[in-house]
Amino acid sequence: MFGTAIRCLAKKPKPKMGPVAVKTPPEQRQTITRTLFDIIKEHGPITVANTWERVKEVGLKDLTSKNHMKIMLRWMRERQKVRLVCNHVGAHKQFLYTTWFTKPTTSPKNPS
Repeated sequence: MFGTAIRCLAKKPKPKMGPVAVKTPPEQRQTITRTLFDIIKEHGPITVANTWERVKEVGLKDLTSKNHMKIMLRWMRERQKVRLVCNHVGAHKQFLYTTWFTKPTTSPKNPS
C-alpha cells in the first residue's frame, strides 16, 4: 500500500494545453471558418479525412495543408462553433466533427 502511494505521487501530471493562436489574417480566418462550418453542416458528422476531401473539392486556397485545417478545427472547437463527438464501433473509436445544433445519432440496441 505504501509503494502504491509513492508511485501515485511520483507521477507527473499531464500538461495543460494552451489555447490555439491562429496566425492567419482575420479575412482569411473568416473565409476558412465559414467554409469548414458549411461543409460540416451539410455533410453531417464527418471525420477529418472526409472534411479534407471536401475542402479539396471546394478548392479553398486559404488552407495550406491538412495540418492547418486541423488547427482551424481545434480553434473552432475552442470557440464552440463545432464540437467533436466519439462514435464507438465495436473496439474502434471514430471521432466526428459536427455542429452544435445536430443531435448525435445513437445506434439502436438489439433486444435480447
